[in-house]
Amino acid sequence: MLALFVYLLSIVCWLGAIIFFSAFVAPVIFGRLPIAEAGKVVSVLFPRYYLLGYWAGTAAVALAAYFAISRGARGWWSGTALLLAVALALTLYAGLVVRPAVDAIRQVSEEPNPDPARMAEFDRLHRLSVTLNGSVLILDLLALAGTAGALSRHG
Repeated sequence: MLALFVYLLSIVCWLGAIIFFSAFVAPVIFGRLPIAEAGKVVSVLFPRYYLLGYWAGTAAVALAAYFAISRGARGWWSGTALLLAVALALTLYAGLVVRPAVDAIRQVSEEPNPDPARMAEFDRLHRLSVTLNGSVLILDLLALAGTAGALSRHG
């Protein structure tokens, strides 16, 4: 019972952070502040945002794998563990590789006459970050659906 509670809490926290940040925090920050200031605020929030994803994702993957092994429900739980593992890998890549690259080039959007090549690279990295975040959201939602299937079928 405790393991299932921690597992569900992990997914809920991970999903909640993604949805809250993407649908509420970022739009408010970028809607109220100049873009350069908004970028600075978001860059301060992102380390904690990703840290939550690392911890919640690790717990969710480990517990889904535990349920797959201990309950013998290989189909539902194994598939769910795989979805969560891919989501965690994408989160780690976004937070440990893409975010530092975005931070390193962020100043380009603050310059009066930004270098077009650097601005294009910033835009590419930002699109990649958004794509990764959206992919993690979808994978986590599919994992939650897989969890519902596993629980309804195997208890």
